[in-house]
Amino acid sequence: MNRTTHDRGRDRDEEGRARSARPRDGLGRPLPYGAEGVPRQPEGVVRDPAATLREAQRLLDAGMPFHAHEVFEDAWKSGPEAERDLWQGLAQLAVGLTHAARGNAAGGARLLRRGADRLAAAGAGVGAGAFRPGAPGSGSPVPGPYGIDVGGLVSWARELAGRTEGTERTEGGAGDGAVRPAVVDAAAEAPRLRRNAS
Repeated sequence: MNRTTHDRGRDRDEEGRARSARPRDGLGRPLPYGAEGVPRQPEGVVRDPAATLREAQRLLDAGMPFHAHEVFEDAWKSGPEAERDLWQGLAQLAVGLTHAARGNAAGGARLLRRGADRLAAAGAGVGAGAFRPGAPGSGSPVPGPYGIDVGGLVSWARELAGRTEGTERTEGGAGDGAVRPAVVDAAAEAPRLRRNAS
């Protein structure tokens, strides 16, 4: 990354596009120059769906949902048009979890619900194994495309959105007893993208 004087010190990538070179924390927040951050996800990586889901799950489990969102973004930009809503819905869930973990309750809840709606609609229309409320006689959901647990993710997102909008009374440190939005632990709340995936 380069900084140039004619653009007031804005960071630029090798092709001249504005892109911050500041290090980032696990939730994607910029840190001061020189601080140690986490490695950024490379942009524009083309992965097959299984590799996308593996990498995104690894990042979610590590408490890095912002970075998982970037993996899903690569999938929607490089994948077939028919799957765009599927990958965008997953990206919105990851960004919703990011905002919830940053303490942005309203934004987190809104993105979690938007992602759940998009994922539910996409899962119902993508591929032969699309999510349906239950297979006849089985009483269980049919896995979505690529084994994605569409129903489980939709339920997880809507439940977390409701909890995120809840509040907690502060004690101790602030000592003021003020009501603040609940902040979630991104790693502890990481969803399982696939059914029966470890």
